[in-house]
Amino acid sequence: MQYENLKIEITDGIAVITISREKALNALNSQTMLELRYFFSEAGLKIPGLKGVVLTGAGEKAFVAGADITEFSGLDAAQGAAFARRGQDIFFLIEHFHLPVVAAVNGFALGGGCELAMACHLRVAGEKARFGQPEVNLGLIPGYGGTQRLVQYIGKGKALELLMTADMIGAEEAHRLGLANCVVPAGEEVAKAKEIIEKTSAKAPVAISKIIECVNACFEPGTDGFAKEVEAFGQCCNTEDFREGASAFVEKRKANFQGR
Repeated sequence: MQYENLKIEITDGIAVITISREKALNALNSQTMLELRYFFSEAGLKIPGLKGVVLTGAGEKAFVAGADITEFSGLDAAQGAAFARRGQDIFFLIEHFHLPVVAAVNGFALGGGCELAMACHLRVAGEKARFGQPEVNLGLIPGYGGTQRLVQYIGKGKALELLMTADMIGAEEAHRLGLANCVVPAGEEVAKAKEIIEKTSAKAPVAISKIIECVNACFEPGTDGFAKEVEAFGQCCNTEDFREGASAFVEKRKANFQGR
């Protein structure tokens, strides 16, 4: 697939994906969503030596200011449900990606943009970042997982408040509530996200992927997260990385993990 709305740069094993629709405040239209699906289901799985992914938005105003309302303003109930399901399926791909995906939130993360940030494993907020789910202002609710993930991150009471009032919160409050992992000066979001990925890349790759699987299992209906943890622990015990990590610990040296 040829990317129209995503700019992808890979440096030192870190893929920086920039959603590049600056004039539209990087709103998520169908083409952008197709490109995200392609990267996280196909292209991103084939990049040799990939350590992780950073997602950000073009310009200084917005990470992603929402979904493109012109594409769903005339949908009926069945079409609307299908539209939301497609979006959720794409965001599930991000949430379940086997390597860390870090959102570098450099401005407005509203509606679908807030939902995209929440689908990432971690969120670095620039000091000018603003988060919100303003869908009720349009007579809608979030459709890409916002009603579920926001509760997971900040709790039921505060999530209900933000969802029903459509209030925006700044970077510091997002950090205090647990929505953002850290806050950095404006313009340093991508650098901090890369720093985090460099740190995780020094750990055992198989263990990192299993951490992602197990934490996600905690919120999957019908999945026993504790049983998933037991299974994943056993699988890690059977890896070369575990043997290398144990040897390195005993020998008091830095482990040289190979992802096997």
